[in-house]
Amino acid sequence: ADAGVQIVSTGSTASTIREAGFEVTDVAAVTGVAEMLDGRVKTLHPKIHGGLLARRDLPAHVAAIEQHGIDTIDLLIVNLYPFEATVAKPGCTLEDAIENIDIGGPAMVRSAAKNWKDVGVLTDASQYAVALAELKADGKLSDKTKFAFSVAAFNRIADYDGAISDYLSAIDFE
Repeated sequence: ADAGVQIVSTGSTASTIREAGFEVTDVAAVTGVAEMLDGRVKTLHPKIHGGLLARRDLPAHVAAIEQHGIDTIDLLIVNLYPFEATVAKPGCTLEDAIENIDIGGPAMVRSAAKNWKDVGVLTDASQYAVALAELKADGKLSDKTKFAFSVAAFNRIADYDGAISDYLSAIDFE
């Protein structure tokens, strides 16, 4: 916010940001589509993924996002649904576990990490200080930092998907 960036967020996170006194744009205002299916669908939209995946060095990509009114996204911060913590709770039901499988978050993380040259992606609070320091000093993240964050993002998604697979594989469904 101090750097003058537009913050875009979903649901309860947007509310928390507003309550902290910062301006935030709801994802629905960007996509033109309200969250649906009890929040299961909110970020799975071309205006989000186009903004993350567009390569700024390719004129065809730039032309395509301009044609479709898509703004680029330079920094993505995602805290995935707490699947691991949910299934660690005593009495966790299969329904609880399923509802804590994040779909849009990992999809956005993959999009941003794939396009690491143009987009920084943070998937852990331990990365915030590094990102903030670089943004304050240089106004952007270095390629070295963006690449490191990209690798960390793919690792986080692999771990997350592994936890889901391990949990579901252990269920004796009859």
